[in-house]
Amino acid sequence: MQYLVGLQVGDDALVSEIIKNKDSVSEVYFSWGDIPNGRNTLDTSGNLTLFEMQQLMVSHLDKLKVSGIDFNLLLNANCYGADSQSRSFFNKVGNTIDYITTNFGLSSVTTTSPLIAKFVKQNFSELEVRASVNMEIGTTEGMDYIADLFDSFYLKREYNRNLQKIKQARTWCDANGKKLYGLANSGCLNFCTTHIFHDNLVAHESEISARDNGYQFDGQCWEYLRKEEKLKKWLSLTNFIRPEDVHLYEGLFEGLKLATRVNKNPVKIVNSYCNASYNGAITDLLEPNHSGVFYPTVIDNKEIAADFAETVLKCLKNCNECSYCNDIQKNATVVLE
Repeated sequence: MQYLVGLQVGDDALVSEIIKNKDSVSEVYFSWGDIPNGRNTLDTSGNLTLFEMQQLMVSHLDKLKVSGIDFNLLLNANCYGADSQSRSFFNKVGNTIDYITTNFGLSSVTTTSPLIAKFVKQNFSELEVRASVNMEIGTTEGMDYIADLFDSFYLKREYNRNLQKIKQARTWCDANGKKLYGLANSGCLNFCTTHIFHDNLVAHESEISARDNGYQFDGQCWEYLRKEEKLKKWLSLTNFIRPEDVHLYEGLFEGLKLATRVNKNPVKIVNSYCNASYNGAITDLLEPNHSGVFYPTVIDNKEIAADFAETVLKCLKNCNECSYCNDIQKNATVVLE
């Protein structure tokens, strides 16, 4: 399997890990400057200016461009507000693509905006235009509606454990000359009711952070999982693919995206998936990482049944009538010493 890895500004160890695994990492994705994107910051430390972050990004790309790995630009914010249709915004997007292409090379753009997709198609026809996972595309109809704008699609993450849905999407993509990708290590809960609201907040974070805010929203999942009876069902509410199970998806996805841009240990994620093995709390590989709500226990990845993925890929998804995932989670729960 080929992996798509996100850059984390200032993490030289991640850059080195990507280069070390360049036979398995086909693409590196990143956002640029102050253009809103699907993550709340380029700098996980919060100590860098925009200029310093951009200089570090340039340094990373300089090191990576000689390794033969493709670059993907993220224009995947859920909302661009008043700029969504403005000429000045598209001029900025065009200048950014020109700069990155000229200085580092660029193979593709991932976006949530059909207008950005149209703009790239009209002005940079050599680039692959990819529909973001944030668009939550889960049907062939959804892909067909925008087939003229996009060359590839991320499948809705909730269908990672639904073989029938994946095969339907792959068959349509093959018949229509499109590519299909998946997100391997999402920690989001399935069909989250507040996902769109949260993504919109992230897109407007710069504006929001300058306000005197009455509330802070970090995701409804945290409040939900703090309830003991809900936490016991965590595994059945998730969609991640374990490193050991990626082989089951060969031929179904063109590649799998690894969410690494805000994780505390992105090197661990890349290493685990490239080596198809991980020993530790499975939550540590996910984004978001809900390890804190499990403390003082962990879900030990090695204690998850070896046939778990193969079983849930083909199950009937009658979760209210089945305890399989809950039993697997219970058996894999380990109390920290």
